[in-house]
Amino acid sequence: MNFFRGVISGQAAGPQPSGAETIQKLCDRVASSTLLEDRRDAVRALKSLSKKYRMEVGTQAMDHLINILQTDRSDSEILGYALDTLYNVICNDEEEEQDESEDAVAPLPVSGKHKNVSVPDENAQKQADDLSLQFTDTFIQDPEHVTLLLTLLEEFDFHVRWPGVKLLTALLKNQGPQIQGIILVSPMGVSRLMDLLADSREVIRNDGLLLLQQLTKGNAAIQKIVAFENAFERLLDIITEEGSSDGGIVVEDCLLLLLNLLKNNSSNQNFFKEGSYIQRMKPWFEVGDDNSGWSAQKVTNLHLMLQLVRVMVSPVNSPGATASCQKSMFQCGLLQQLCTILMATGVPADILTETINTVSEVIRGSQVNQDYFASVNAPSNPPRPAIVVLLMSMVNERQPFVLRCAVLYCFQCFLYKNQKGQGEIVATLLPSTIDANSISAGQLLCGGLFSADSLSNWCAAVALAHALQDNLTQKEQLLRVQLATSLGKPPVSLLQQCTNILSQGSKVQTRVGLLMLLCTWISNCPIAVTHFLHNQENVPFLTAQISENLGEDERLVQGLCALLLGICIYYNDNSLENYTKEKLKQLIEKRIGKENFVEKLGFITKHELYSRAAQKPQPVFPSPEQMLFDHEFTKLVKELEGVITKAVHKSSEEEKKEEEVKKTLEQHDNIVTQYKELIREQDAQLQELKEQVASMTSQNEQLQATITQQQSQIQQHKDQYNILKLKLAKENQGQSNSQGDSSQVNGLQTEELTQLREEVEELRKQHSLLQTQLGDKDALISSLKSGAAQTAEGPAGGSDNTELLQELEALRSQVQSQSTEIGQLKMERQDLLRRAEAGSSDTLPSSDSSLDAAKMAELESRLGAQTSEMERLKAEVKNLSESRAELEKQLDSTTSTVAILQTEKEKLQTDVQESKKEQDDLLMLLADQDQKITSLKKRLKELGETVEDEDDLDTRDQTDDDDEEDEDED
Repeated sequence: MNFFRGVISGQAAGPQPSGAETIQKLCDRVASSTLLEDRRDAVRALKSLSKKYRMEVGTQAMDHLINILQTDRSDSEILGYALDTLYNVICNDEEEEQDESEDAVAPLPVSGKHKNVSVPDENAQKQADDLSLQFTDTFIQDPEHVTLLLTLLEEFDFHVRWPGVKLLTALLKNQGPQIQGIILVSPMGVSRLMDLLADSREVIRNDGLLLLQQLTKGNAAIQKIVAFENAFERLLDIITEEGSSDGGIVVEDCLLLLLNLLKNNSSNQNFFKEGSYIQRMKPWFEVGDDNSGWSAQKVTNLHLMLQLVRVMVSPVNSPGATASCQKSMFQCGLLQQLCTILMATGVPADILTETINTVSEVIRGSQVNQDYFASVNAPSNPPRPAIVVLLMSMVNERQPFVLRCAVLYCFQCFLYKNQKGQGEIVATLLPSTIDANSISAGQLLCGGLFSADSLSNWCAAVALAHALQDNLTQKEQLLRVQLATSLGKPPVSLLQQCTNILSQGSKVQTRVGLLMLLCTWISNCPIAVTHFLHNQENVPFLTAQISENLGEDERLVQGLCALLLGICIYYNDNSLENYTKEKLKQLIEKRIGKENFVEKLGFITKHELYSRAAQKPQPVFPSPEQMLFDHEFTKLVKELEGVITKAVHKSSEEEKKEEEVKKTLEQHDNIVTQYKELIREQDAQLQELKEQVASMTSQNEQLQATITQQQSQIQQHKDQYNILKLKLAKENQGQSNSQGDSSQVNGLQTEELTQLREEVEELRKQHSLLQTQLGDKDALISSLKSGAAQTAEGPAGGSDNTELLQELEALRSQVQSQSTEIGQLKMERQDLLRRAEAGSSDTLPSSDSSLDAAKMAELESRLGAQTSEMERLKAEVKNLSESRAELEKQLDSTTSTVAILQTEKEKLQTDVQESKKEQDDLLMLLADQDQKITSLKKRLKELGETVEDEDDLDTRDQTDDDDEEDEDED
């Protein structure tokens, strides 16, 4: 311990040890000391020496420091010293803050090779960088060291967490991909780092932002994880808390992290849009009337915010995602806010330029956004459209070059897939719409096209070419434009004036711009080709330009002249006798030579600036002199180069044959198209008939289900009737057993006989009534029998009716048996009455009188039971009759419905057969046409033409459908 203190205080006797020896002794102390205080002091000393003796500390102490991180987890102070030491060794930051005074130690002797240099030269800087990479590789040889560092970041202690964040950031700067891979496979690795944004200590939160910036560079998987860890919400909250665009460096760090998460990551872009985070960007761009004195930090922040908007609507994104973001930006008012900045005063030039580029990509290809931009007016007196104000800047040579490029890009994006906007621009050039009191977009473009500034010429030519892009109508309308060149001379057309300037031999940039305009103008427009060839000087000028052997600078002009002449051949309608396709090709062969012409045509794509312009739509050039090619024009060259080469090498006979074959094919295609349309109509009709058959079938199935349900109900009624019949049979048997005792009555009292007579009279009335009802039932049964005979076609209904008739016959027989029993009772009563009258004068003993009274009571009870049973049977007969009548009605309605369905089915089958015959006839005609087309295609192939086979799957699919339908009907 005394030795260690001597080293620290610098008071040791004898010669002082070198830096390497001191570090070695400190490392031994860290490794061998058992007291935590000794190890802590040794690590603190190593930290103090780590900057001056970076190599020695890194090579000798790294393993000991890592061991401290693993073993002394309980002491936050020694952990902080160890992490700081590792950071000083691995990081190559010359601007790191100085150590605090309590951590300082006495300076040690410095050998010559360790002297600090205030401004290191390139070799020293390279050596320092190599040293950082070397120590980083040493640290990450074991991935567990990175996992250990992630674990230490969970410590809340400031002296542990902050140096841990800085150390991990330094590791990511030196070996980003390897560290990213380790963190990606570490459990909850990214989540632990995301927790840094929620730390209440701003220092740790801000350094956590820098750590996440390094972590998300170039790794889409980590970018997605960070985004789904609610990073967007947290970052936007921090930006709002820090003051948005008026905030400090923290806002800049948040915006840089957002750019890392969104750039070239479609998943995160969609998540950002779906989370309604685009709406939260609108307040960033709210600027006041006084825009003077913007701080450098505010300019940086707003520049990054505009880049963030551009990332969401970049042309390299998928069209669907870009259109969705453009729609959201218009709906939330973000586009309106950007246009406000565009027209505001006092905005710095670089912010204005980036705002123009941002507005360009927000409106590109979106009709709604383009229409809104066309309606924006500048706050001037009188108000002018924003497009006019921007074009004034583009054709003004005193404006900055980057600003003019931005305005050109904005104009191109405004016209991209916007035929309405193209028509409005061209209309400002037509004689009927020119307003002498105001400046229009067309006037500015013409002024720039013919000005003395070559850059204005090029920009105006490209802008006007975009007004004609893929729009045949506007190409023809622009032919009407007349220009007044000077007083006293007749006006000339715009087309002629462009060729006049070409022939005057202006600057290369001007001629390239005019040639691109002419190529775009007359391509795919035979009328414009005719107007161009009508001037007798144009073709000789082009052939002279192509045939000359000029310098390197003129080779691009020669290639464009060859392209223009090739377009005149390819889109020539042979309306001019002197300049037909054949004569132009003969002219090329005599004056230039076909091979030389094709070689000059290839100069365009071989130019070094061609590939740069073809990469992206935005015109970005290092200097005005390199501004030669337009992105859309490179597409046109790629499309036309091959067909023009082929057209130049074709003979007249081949062209005639090709035209004849094309005409014949067009005729046959028209016929086939007509037949296809007819077949489609018949397919639609057949589909309707199929749907009708299906609906009828479903109705029939429903009716069958109803009949089945009714049959089950009838069966239930039959079962109930059988149960009742069994009960009645038992009761009749009991009554027949009790009738044998009635003959034993010998005499009745006078009062009882009178009452018995009255009851007999009532029974007679009831009997007569039952006889009448039985007659009615007989008539009903006869009618039911006749109805059953008529409905013999329905086997199920006929069998049910027969069973019901049999049951009614049995019931009638039971009623008749009851009537017979009643007659017997009546006869017994009459016999009793005669016996009573004959023996009325005789005196009967009291025992006989009591016996007669008992017998009479029994007889009366039997009569009452018979009467009630008769009433019940009548009620059952009535219910069965009503049920029978309902069943008859349902059976009749079902039979009629089945007949109707059968009739409709036969009608549909007839229609299907007729349609099938018509289709067979059409298929025969199509087969003949196919044979003719096949023969013509063979002829074309023999002539050397490439013929693409037409897809006839529709006809084959139709034939297969018809066959399947026939099989279903069979």
